[in-house]
Amino acid sequence: MKLQKMTGVLILVLLYAALNGARQVTPPIPLQGSSASEGLFTNPLLETGPDPWVVWWKGFYYYSNSSGTNLTLRKTPDITDVRHAQNKAVWIPEPGHPWSNHLWAPELHRWGNMWYIYFAADAGDNASHRIYVVENDNDDPIEGTWTFKGKISDSSDRWAIDPTTFELRGQHYLVWSGWKGDNDGEQNLYIAHMSNPWSIDSPRTLISQPTYPWEVHGNLPGRHVSVNEGPEFISHGNKMFITFSASGCWTDFYTLGVLEASIDADPLNAKTWTKVNHPFLSTDPNSPAFGPGHNGFFKSPDGREDWIIYHANPAPGEGCKSFRSPRIQRFTWDELGRPHFGRPVPLNQPLTKPAQ
Repeated sequence: MKLQKMTGVLILVLLYAALNGARQVTPPIPLQGSSASEGLFTNPLLETGPDPWVVWWKGFYYYSNSSGTNLTLRKTPDITDVRHAQNKAVWIPEPGHPWSNHLWAPELHRWGNMWYIYFAADAGDNASHRIYVVENDNDDPIEGTWTFKGKISDSSDRWAIDPTTFELRGQHYLVWSGWKGDNDGEQNLYIAHMSNPWSIDSPRTLISQPTYPWEVHGNLPGRHVSVNEGPEFISHGNKMFITFSASGCWTDFYTLGVLEASIDADPLNAKTWTKVNHPFLSTDPNSPAFGPGHNGFFKSPDGREDWIIYHANPAPGEGCKSFRSPRIQRFTWDELGRPHFGRPVPLNQPLTKPAQ
């Protein structure tokens, strides 16, 4: 009798382990019914959504990601239910312009009483990629009219993508990924001061270039490209940070790195920034999350929790295509005051929604 009971228990344990192991590698299934109503959700937020970005404003989250052809916003009070959000293409470029193609990494930012979307676009070839911005004076960015304000560039006018902006002590700064010269081969991070939402009034300062082994995976047919891109600013306590994505997005080595500095330092001084010598969020086949990167940050509705949003592929070798799906997870801060993202949370693992 005891042997029969033990055998039964063993079978149940093995069955449970098998089911949970399978759950980590099967396609994501949204929670339904009572589990969803109890304040839980699962990743991914959408089946596709490269370069995701989130902003909280007056009771709603506004979500965007790269579409390639337009600037689209999603509006929802529940970021975990963004697949059912109001969805609107708020700006579509006219054809035939230098900014008409390959619209990448749009970010929605509030500056004064206006909204701005910063993005990269080109004339049809990657080498012509530059940074552009559109403006909207409506309090709700998914409504009103978006007006094209033009290109944002320092005097060098080099290749540039992945713009982000932040305010520090009343001053505004733009950070982006760019080429040192006119040719591809290495993407670096640059920063400049902004005189208004569509103008830079300082030379660009190089603050990061790929140097560590985890930053230089980037083989392509006949050439190699080392990458630092997707910069994002966040501050905590007496420190400020710029997270960034390292190595080529076409590799499974795409990962998140961190630059740190004193909150009182001059962000335009290259010596201000120190690169932490290890990645902060990397590929985890058990999640499955391959090439996690290009992140953003947001707070829970109650303002107390820190959350990260990023994209990752559900299988190896999927590269920079539409397989990249947006995922979110809560993060904390370690004893050094640095962000602690942990490992990518497995797909289909129930998580508690951001606190209301």
